[in-house]
Amino acid sequence: MTQVKAEDSIDQLRARIQQFVQERDWEQFHTPKNLAMAMIVEAAEVVEHFQWDSAQESVTMDEARKTEIGHELADTFVYLLRIAEVCGIDLIAATNTKIGLNALKYPVEKARGSNAKYTAYEE
Repeated sequence: MTQVKAEDSIDQLRARIQQFVQERDWEQFHTPKNLAMAMIVEAAEVVEHFQWDSAQESVTMDEARKTEIGHELADTFVYLLRIAEVCGIDLIAATNTKIGLNALKYPVEKARGSNAKYTAYEE
């Protein structure tokens, strides 16, 4: 098994996933609909690890649990990257744009320390 370095870029990771998919002839199954559904299934598996935890229990984990959760997060991330790839979306650019939009919706002076939805800040 190939060990991937933490400093690998998103582009390198996307290329590795693309190669993995092509080698298995899975592109035929990777429609935006199928990938979105698969991503949600994997995200539900992340949630399953925390389902009955208290807030404190959810932040306390041993290495085995951390590894299991990491695997589910990785599955979710792979599907997210694949959806972006298939749809031709630059995920980094889209994320930076969305952070800018969120900054407008959640101004620091109104949102700091609050978990209220942005509509609570509208005048």
